[in-house]
This record gives sequence, C-alpha cells and structure tokens, in this order.
Amino acid sequence: MSTKKRILFIANEMSPYLELTEFAEIVNKLAIKSNDTGLEVRCIMPRFGTINERRHRLHEVVRLSGINVSVDNDDYPLQIKVASLPNARLQVYFLDNEDFFKRKFVFNDESENWYDDNGLRAIFFCKGALETVKKFGWPPDLIHCSGWMTGLIPLYLKTVYKKEPVFANSKVIYTLGSNTFSENLGSDFSKQATIHASLKEKDLDIFKDATNYALQRGGAMYADAITFGAENTDKKLVEEFSKVKGKKVIPFKGWDTDLTEYLELYNDLASK
Repeated sequence: MSTKKRILFIANEMSPYLELTEFAEIVNKLAIKSNDTGLEVRCIMPRFGTINERRHRLHEVVRLSGINVSVDNDDYPLQIKVASLPNARLQVYFLDNEDFFKRKFVFNDESENWYDDNGLRAIFFCKGALETVKKFGWPPDLIHCSGWMTGLIPLYLKTVYKKEPVFANSKVIYTLGSNTFSENLGSDFSKQATIHASLKEKDLDIFKDATNYALQRGGAMYADAITFGAENTDKKLVEEFSKVKGKKVIPFKGWDTDLTEYLELYNDLASK
C-alpha cells in the first residue's frame, strides 16, 4: 500500500488550460513540484468551453460517469474528463456540464456581460468536485483551493462533508488572490448554496454579499491554512488574514518564488 501523502488541487484555472491570472502558472508549478517531491497529486478544474479538448487531449472518464449534482432543487449531470499535465506524470480532471460550461466564454459573454448564473456554476463546481473525490475513493491528506469559484469548498468540508470517510483526515488550504470580478452572484446565492439539509442559510452568512471579496473571505475563514497568491489582494483581506490565531498563514513571496514555502506548508499540515 502506498504511503505517499496525497494532495488535491482544486482551482478555477491552471496553466496551460486556462490562464485568467498569473496564479494559473503557480498552480501548474505547485502540482508538478509536489509530484516531483513525492506527493501523490491530482487536480480538478472546470471544463470551460474555452479549453480546447483536442489540443489538450481531454477524454471522458467513463468509470466516473453517472453522477448527478443537485443544486437549487435541480439535478445536473456531471461529466468528468481527464488529461495528463504536459511534462508531468499526473492527471487533471475537468468537470463538465452542458448547462454550465459549454460556452465560448468563461464568466462574461461576447458583449462582456456577466453571466447571471455564475453563482450556480460555482456551487455546481464546488459540490461536483467533492462528489468526484468521493467517486474516486481517493482520500486526500491535503486539499489546496484557489480562485473565487472554490470559496465554498472549505465550508462544505467542515459541515456537509465532514463525516465522509474520504475526507476524514483532509486539511484544506485556501489561497487569497486578486479580485477578478466586480459583479454580484445574486441575492439568492446563500440560499442556493445550502446544498444539504444539515446546512442552513445562516451558516452561509459570510457569503451573503455574493461578491468576490465575500467568496474569498469565506474560503479563508473555514480553511485550515491560508496563503496569499497575489500582490494586489484586497487590503481588507490582507488586514484580516495576515495573522490569524490557530492558522498557518503564508504571505505572498512574488511570482519568481521557488515555492519552498508551499511545500513546507504541505509537509507541516500532512504530518499533523
């Protein structure tokens, strides 16, 4: 039986598949370096329509098919595709759905209008990612979330999924990045994000403003450790989370970092 520690990266973006911010390249490097230093690595991200399946050699994982993700009283089929990360022996899993991701643009249409279902897309992605891990039967020791779309995952892990055996020993890290949208996810976002009867709308009060700031703040609040992944992170987030009692916090070390600070954090959390 393998004794390798397992780390799962869940991200909005990852180079070379989608690059919305500079952190996409950091996620790529972190996955490769973690793999090279002896961690067992898997990655999950959305299969946005801008990702070229032929160029990146995505193919459907038939054995993982058949998952339906319930969001806001509707069931949405989840299709899971996989590709091998170039120049690395590790797999990236892409979560797809006809309603949410088969579009020619990411968060805004061709006229730069914000998609009014971006909130539902984020909830679907967060829940879908955790359901996918259950389907894997692959218990991660560490889950590193980055990007506003992953902001609900630390909360879900500490509430709805806390009794799931696959997540029994998982520690979650959340990276606070730059603000990438100024729009709102809608007044119903908190209600839509109550994905289980055990979760009440008041449990999502931290997310109720449904802004980029709220999503990142909620992710950091429920995470076991926090990293800063941009030099222009919201000042209010920097003030609140630069020093948090009981949590390991890694400051932003620049884009040319050798990532040692992340690997030390992973080893520290995995050993506890």
